[in-house]
Amino acid sequence: MISIQQMHYIIALSETRHFQRASEVCFITQPTLSMQIKKAEDDLGFAIFDRSRQPLELTSFGKKLLPILREILAESEKIGMVREQMQGTYRERIKMGIIPTISSYMIPDLFATWKGKLQEIQLSIIEMKTEELITALDRKELDVIILAGPYADTRLRTIPLYVEEILVYSPEIQSEEVSSEELRSLQPWLLSSGNCLRNQMIRICELKDDPDQQFWSYEGGNMDLLINMADRSGGYTLIPENMKLSTDQKRHLHRVHSIHQDQRPAREIIAALPSKSLKWESIEKMIREIQLCYNKKQDEKFEILNWK
Repeated sequence: MISIQQMHYIIALSETRHFQRASEVCFITQPTLSMQIKKAEDDLGFAIFDRSRQPLELTSFGKKLLPILREILAESEKIGMVREQMQGTYRERIKMGIIPTISSYMIPDLFATWKGKLQEIQLSIIEMKTEELITALDRKELDVIILAGPYADTRLRTIPLYVEEILVYSPEIQSEEVSSEELRSLQPWLLSSGNCLRNQMIRICELKDDPDQQFWSYEGGNMDLLINMADRSGGYTLIPENMKLSTDQKRHLHRVHSIHQDQRPAREIIAALPSKSLKWESIEKMIREIQLCYNKKQDEKFEILNWK
C-alpha cells in the first residue's frame, strides 16, 4: 500500500504535469519526488503517469486511481479533525470558491456577518471562473462553490440562493429601457472568456463571440474597469443588479427590453457542494445569510439565462 505522502505527491504531479513544478509544490527535491512516484508505481504494479508525453499524462490506471486517492486524503483529514475536537481547538475549515462577478459585491456585503455569526468556522475564499470552480470542487479542493446556474450534477447538492436582474450600464443611453437592437450601434465592453456574464452579454446583445468584431476593443476580468471604459470612451457593458455603484453611476443603469413574454434577463445564483458533505451544517449557516441578504421578493418575471 502506498503512503499518504505518496498520494499527495501523485495528486500534485497530476495537477502540474511537470516533475519540477510538482516538487516545488510539495517542498521536496525533484529526485525525491521522482523516486517516491516510481516506488508507488512499483508497489501498485502499474504505471500512473505516461512519461513519454510532454506534458505528462495519466495512464488509464492513473485516471482510475486519482479519484480514489482524493477520497482517501479527504477521509484522512478527519483524523486531525477528531483530535482537535477532543482538544477543544477545532474550527471547521470551509473552502469556498466564488465567481468574480458575484464576489465583487458579496464578499464586502457578508464577510463581517459571516465572521461575527460563524465564529466556529475558519473560512477561506477563492475567486475563480465557473469551469475552474467546478473542476476544483470535483477534485475536493473546495467545499462549496457560489456561481450562476443553472447547473446539474447527480453527485452534487445545488441550492438556489437568489435571482438578480442583468442591467445595461451606459452613459450614452438616455431612456430607462433599451433593446438589443439599440445596443448594436454602441461599443460593447466584455468580460474576458470564461466569465459567465460574458456569455450572457453575447446572448442578450446578440453579439458574435469574436474579439476582432470591432477594430477597437478591450476584454477584461474587472467589472469596475469595464464601467470606467464605458464612462470614458462610450459604449456599454452588462452588470448584475447587486453590484455596488455610486449614486452618479446608478443614473446610467438601464433595463433591457423584455426578451420573451414580458420576462427580463436575469441570472440565478446557486451554491453547489458534494451531496454527502460532512460540512453541511456549517455551510448551511453561510447559505442562510446569503439568502437573507439577497433573496428579496421579486414581483417581476425573469428569463433565467444559462451561464454557458
